[in-house]
Amino acid sequence: MTGSSFSQALSKVETNKLLWEYVGSLPAQKGYEKNAGLAGLLQGTIGEYIVVGGGANFPDVLEKGGKKVTHRDIYLLKEVKGKLETLEQIQLAYPIGYGLSVSVKEENAIYYLGGSPEKEHSRDILKITLEKGKLKTKIVGQLPLSVENGVAQYKDGKIYYGVGKLENPEGKNVNSNKFFSYDIKTGKVEELADFPGEARQQTIGQILNNKFYVFSGGSNVSYIDGYAYDFKTKSWEKAADVIIDKKEILLLGANSIKIAEDKMLVLGGFNYKLWNDANHYLSTLKDEALQEYKKEYFGAEPSWYGWNRKILIYNASNNTWKALGEVPFDASCGAALLKLKDNIYSINGEIKPGVRTERMFKGTVVSY
Repeated sequence: MTGSSFSQALSKVETNKLLWEYVGSLPAQKGYEKNAGLAGLLQGTIGEYIVVGGGANFPDVLEKGGKKVTHRDIYLLKEVKGKLETLEQIQLAYPIGYGLSVSVKEENAIYYLGGSPEKEHSRDILKITLEKGKLKTKIVGQLPLSVENGVAQYKDGKIYYGVGKLENPEGKNVNSNKFFSYDIKTGKVEELADFPGEARQQTIGQILNNKFYVFSGGSNVSYIDGYAYDFKTKSWEKAADVIIDKKEILLLGANSIKIAEDKMLVLGGFNYKLWNDANHYLSTLKDEALQEYKKEYFGAEPSWYGWNRKILIYNASNNTWKALGEVPFDASCGAALLKLKDNIYSINGEIKPGVRTERMFKGTVVSY
């Protein structure tokens, strides 16, 4: 993708502002009375359409023993009169969630890698296209290892992916720093140089200035570091940590879009200190103390968690992070984040532990 193909409005968002508005909600999954919102969705664009689906939620609230459900529904969306309308809703033969989504414009297709809780489909490479305005899905290959909660981007006929939860020799998905390429023509998977940071999941990444930038994520602790894979040297180099105004910002659970050849925009992310504290207490407290902490932690209002509401920009040309203000809605993690023409769409996501939103928002660049 060349710089000239980017939306002029989005590439200049730093000198303007984003106006956000509610543009609708996803319909209920088939067999359910309402959509409880989703996190970890399949996401992408095909022409003037948005495609989202799969993902997971808790139809019954987590603190009352609700179990996570991963879904099979895929939605074809298009903006009509200022709202995102669902033009079609289909179901896959199996559930998907937290896999890796890549839109390939040359093929008018979305590729979805891994991301199924069903073992027989956890390595699938799913291809989503449109035929006569209708969604078509097809399994076009298999990965050598199952994958979820990682990064993936397309470049020159290949999907580069990894730095998430990958299958280990015992068949379990574990945090990994492995990095691969998948050739969409030949089906060949090549293992590349390992990501130099600790093994982790829920990283974010974009290809900027001909390098694949990967930031943040977490394991039993969280990370704010960043690295860039150079396609020419086939090696990694250090990039700026996610620190703005001397404050560490965790991007675990965030999502990103590329807005210029050298810039990406990021929304979401858990609170750095609270996430580390919760990870510690939930794994070390026992009996009554654990139940008391769970009651407080899971029962709070969304604002209590301090998740990242800042609109962040990373500039690869000068290796800097900056904030552009905040979104006017609850910060979300695991949301779909897409750009189409001059607009940004934030779809669903988790707004507190175990709670999703079914709402969809559009951000439009306007001049001061």
